[in-house]
Amino acid sequence: MTIPGNLYTTAMAVMPHKDVDRALEIALSLDIPYWPQLPHYNYYEDMYVQASEHFPGILLDMENRTLRFSTEKFIAELEETMSHFEEPEYFDISDTYSVVYKRFLDLDLSDRPAIRGQLEGPISFGFNVVDENDRPILFDDTIRPFMLEF
Repeated sequence: MTIPGNLYTTAMAVMPHKDVDRALEIALSLDIPYWPQLPHYNYYEDMYVQASEHFPGILLDMENRTLRFSTEKFIAELEETMSHFEEPEYFDISDTYSVVYKRFLDLDLSDRPAIRGQLEGPISFGFNVVDENDRPILFDDTIRPFMLEF
């Protein structure tokens, strides 16, 4: 029986794998291949950490696997970040923050109907990153407007 609608298979990007090659093999096996995110490979692969790479004010503790926010650091880094807003390539995910991202994008997938990648949106990010008072940055009236544009 054929499924109507020409439906294509794909999957969520976050995978439990530590083996990069195996994760990529699985991601490429579907109709719409996707960029694998591998938080068990290392903490940089966590989707919130990946999204925070160029966000000013971030305090990333790899040993304790925590992602926090410093208002003081945000103020110190904001101008530098803003100076790059017209340079989209500045905000690309680095090899440190994803072992698969550039490798995935370098593949010739032109025979596929689409490719898929994802990061969480600003609301999810804002709820999950907390400041020095353990308050989600989404509720900070100073940070929120910048975060929604980031």
